[in-house]
Amino acid sequence: MTITINGQPYDPPADKRVSLLDLLRERFDLVGTKKGCNQGACGACTVLVDGERILACLALAAQYDGRSVTTIEGLANGEDLHPLQALFVQHDGLQCGYCTPGQIMSAVALGNEFSRDAPSSVTSDLDGPATPSREEIRERMSGNLCRCGAHNGMIDAIVSYLSEHS
Repeated sequence: MTITINGQPYDPPADKRVSLLDLLRERFDLVGTKKGCNQGACGACTVLVDGERILACLALAAQYDGRSVTTIEGLANGEDLHPLQALFVQHDGLQCGYCTPGQIMSAVALGNEFSRDAPSSVTSDLDGPATPSREEIRERMSGNLCRCGAHNGMIDAIVSYLSEHS
């Protein structure tokens, strides 16, 4: 079996104790995925597995044998940024940039959640489609921390993305 990372197949690590985060950063040099708290509390290591967000620091790489992992490096199309990456720049949704990859990956997953009408804890109408309100977006992004205070720009970027791509 293999782990597919950004569209490329790789052999899973021989050591079953290696975290997905360490595999990405240390074996494959995909350093866009950041090691923040290494305890699952900050969201800096957020990646997508089969389109859903996970915290790579809490995941053993061996668990993802046969699965598809997307990192921040896998979003862009060559030199062309993913629309959400471009909107983060346009809306000043970053300052130091350390949390930005995890924020963007989480926001991409958030868009996927809205497209399949997955509710959150603040979704008001569980029988209808989830509305991408600022409150709803903040709730869904609450697992990703930013110490610089770029949250308003990030929310603006996500609102813009959802209005353009939904």
